[in-house]
Amino acid sequence: MKSMILGVAVLLSTAAVPAFGQTSGSTPAINTPGVQNPGAPVPGENSFTEDQARERIQEAGYTDVTGLKLDDQGIWRATAMKDGKSVTVALDYQGNVTAL
Repeated sequence: MKSMILGVAVLLSTAAVPAFGQTSGSTPAINTPGVQNPGAPVPGENSFTEDQARERIQEAGYTDVTGLKLDDQGIWRATAMKDGKSVTVALDYQGNVTAL
């Protein structure tokens, strides 16, 4: 009986361990709609094509996207217009569009 109780206690204690590794300030692996990663733009391997990157930037409210280039950190960078102002924008692999 003692070994059964010990086994259950060990099982319950190991099940709780992964929860300790989670923090509320963790960086998500992908972009969550409506949520901007506070560390954006995040360097990483980017799978967006140039057309997809342009579309994402435009969907974020930017127009006249020019000079779109993928840099060596995997971040698409361009110049665009928003609210009548020219701004530099970035799109990271998570889908975060950021004005720089």
